Amino acid sequence: MARVSRRRFVGISVGSLAATLAVPRIGRSQSPNEKVGMAIIGIRGRGGEHISAFSDDPRVQILYLVDADRKVGEARLEGLYKTKGYRPKLVLDMREAFGDPAVDAISTATPNHWHALCGVWAMQAGKHAYIEKPLCHDIPEGEALLAAAEKYHRVCQVGTQCRSNPAIIEAVEFLRKGGIGEVKLARGLCYKRRKSIGPKGDYPVPQEVDFNLWSGPAPYTQPRCTRPQFHYDWHWQRLYGNGDLGNQGPHQTDIARWGLGITTHPLSVISYGGRLGYQADRKDDSYVDAGDTANTEVSIYDYGDKCIVFETRGLSVANSADEEINALFQTTGEGRIGVIFYGTEGYLSQQTYSRCVAFDKNMKPIKQFGGSGNHFKNFIDAVLAEDPGKLNAPAREGHLSAAISHLGNISYYLGEQNKVSPDEAKRILDSVKSLDDNAATLDRTLRHLTDNGVDLQKYPISLGPQLRFDPEKEVFVDSAEANALLHREYREGFICPTADKV
Repeated sequence: MARVSRRRFVGISVGSLAATLAVPRIGRSQSPNEKVGMAIIGIRGRGGEHISAFSDDPRVQILYLVDADRKVGEARLEGLYKTKGYRPKLVLDMREAFGDPAVDAISTATPNHWHALCGVWAMQAGKHAYIEKPLCHDIPEGEALLAAAEKYHRVCQVGTQCRSNPAIIEAVEFLRKGGIGEVKLARGLCYKRRKSIGPKGDYPVPQEVDFNLWSGPAPYTQPRCTRPQFHYDWHWQRLYGNGDLGNQGPHQTDIARWGLGITTHPLSVISYGGRLGYQADRKDDSYVDAGDTANTEVSIYDYGDKCIVFETRGLSVANSADEEINALFQTTGEGRIGVIFYGTEGYLSQQTYSRCVAFDKNMKPIKQFGGSGNHFKNFIDAVLAEDPGKLNAPAREGHLSAAISHLGNISYYLGEQNKVSPDEAKRILDSVKSLDDNAATLDRTLRHLTDNGVDLQKYPISLGPQLRFDPEKEVFVDSAEANALLHREYREGFICPTADKV
């Protein structure tokens, strides 16, 4: 396989080549039997699925497992030995794997704040990259990944696996052929119960974690963290994660964009919501949760002749009175995660990753779509062909869908201290251009909060500004405050380059 010279990989240390020979290797010829040497980075949660998928592919040989938590790494190493009979090399620092010419490709399921730099470093080292969603922690990082993939001629897949599932592929084709008439509005839903992550405080980092490497590009809050549970709960702290708008959202907003045929950024965005309800859960009005992202959030994206709305609800929806949504998801109880497309002749709902249902205007089911695919296999297909055109979810798609999350969060963050009454929120949203019924969506959201015990007089929602965005320049129009939130400051040694410097 073609590979860039190691001299082009500036700033990354190269380990001993002998240390890479933990697994027998097949010759590096262009023969049909050549295996793809893989390094899997970030292996605790979703990374375990990466290990399983790639170890099951006979065309792949896992050479490295990489994690800043040695305990997690050792457990995964032993698990792989028990199931497959070999142990890859375990390292804490991903750069050791990047420096090994036996590695052809990497996959990463690190926390979000590491996604872009990991991908850029890998492609600079000549590796192909599979990057979990969201592709990046902010918009300039997405640009950097696109530039790196182009400059180094690497395959870069995003972990939005719905792009490989027949259920979604066929449903999108049905939409495109006019199956429910003309479609201009899609609503993404993340109705997923998220309990408090615990009180904000000063907590020790687990001893087995190299906190310097774990923090990477993010500010180093040495030597402590501010949440009780170190792993996973980083999703709800904006230094590392992007809330559920950036966690679950990239799956649904990607499907919404795909189904609507949108291939650009929105023209404007406005968000409202808050991190609300945990005081009622704890029966303590003074309770402060360690998270600083919204658990209730509605974002409205204007694309001119089309519109996407995304709703996050982290409190219980077990007693939801959203009759239309319940009907289109054919369910009650907890959880609605998917997309609703609104057509002139009916509706289509993406209900799971492998199930979609079309309805007529009376909400009677008229067609179903089912089936799962293999997104990891699609990546290896493209790597072996050295052809990004074979990818179902190339970096550009991931960039556009991740940006939806980032833009929505920026509006929310700027308006976080702008607390408004229900009447004031309705008045402002009535003037916001949208193909949705803004007042109805607001009303449903407020009822969701009050149904969960939120006193909206004591804990009002926050309303962000409506921000105009330039899709070509990828900057906000006339908002220096918003543009300042498009990027972040990096620590020395962990700087993600801009697109022009990859």
